[in-house]
Amino acid sequence: TDKGSDDILAFAFSPSGDYFALTDDSKRLILFHTKPSWECISVRSVNRRCTALTITAAEDKILVADKSGDVYSYSITEPQADGKLELGHLSLLLDVVLSPDDRYILTADRDEKIRVSFGNAPYCIVSYCLGHTEFVSKILVIPNYPDLLLSASGDSTLRLWKYKSGEEVYCCHLSSICGPETTKTDQKYPVSRITYFCQGGYVAILCDSISTVCIFQLDAIAQQLVYRQQIAFKHKVWDIAFEETGDLWILQEDSEAPLQLYRPCDEQWKPVTDDKGLQKMSKYLQDNWTVFEG
Repeated sequence: TDKGSDDILAFAFSPSGDYFALTDDSKRLILFHTKPSWECISVRSVNRRCTALTITAAEDKILVADKSGDVYSYSITEPQADGKLELGHLSLLLDVVLSPDDRYILTADRDEKIRVSFGNAPYCIVSYCLGHTEFVSKILVIPNYPDLLLSASGDSTLRLWKYKSGEEVYCCHLSSICGPETTKTDQKYPVSRITYFCQGGYVAILCDSISTVCIFQLDAIAQQLVYRQQIAFKHKVWDIAFEETGDLWILQEDSEAPLQLYRPCDEQWKPVTDDKGLQKMSKYLQDNWTVFEG
């Protein structure tokens, strides 16, 4: 009886790209196998609308976080099996991630908390990462430095943690970087996207409040983030993603040029216009803009 509009709320590829999972506001979890061609494996019902999901490195389970604060696991090897409750918060969950070895489950909630639990026994809490003063919007375990966690919050900060002990090692105030571009002294910078490029340790973030992508570089020895660049756009930016080559893709709310590609050159990302993949994808988005925007 509680039907939604079929809007996709969260999605993820498995580490190998062999699987793709999504959840929508009609309370469905849909799993695809992507190779050799896309095939829908299962459509399962979830108890509540979900906010985030991730797939284990072993590619045997999907972890789904929902609005009630619970995380359920759904089998990939048994694609019709019901979900299993793994852990719960007393607050709405905004993100869930796994350590690269699947040993730890990390969850972020609306009440400023990041919880670290054992993957094989999620009821056992390893630590809490406490320090944010507003909702924690995004978290990322650094792939090539798996003992470090990067988090973002509605308090306009990026923070680095040794998450196994819950120790905060660095805090970056985004207002000190983005602030000069706005006259609003109380402007907030909640981060909606984080993408990471392992070679060089570059981090790109996108804030909901401004059409600007900020790029930092992780100094793993000093355990801090070094600000490198801002890329401003005229239109609202929807999403960002690094390629393995370091190319940075930007998806924006512009029917004429919905997709932008930036390439690293002398440690600065510069726009590319003559890439055939960019031209092909931009043409597809332009032709399907009404459906895509909806």
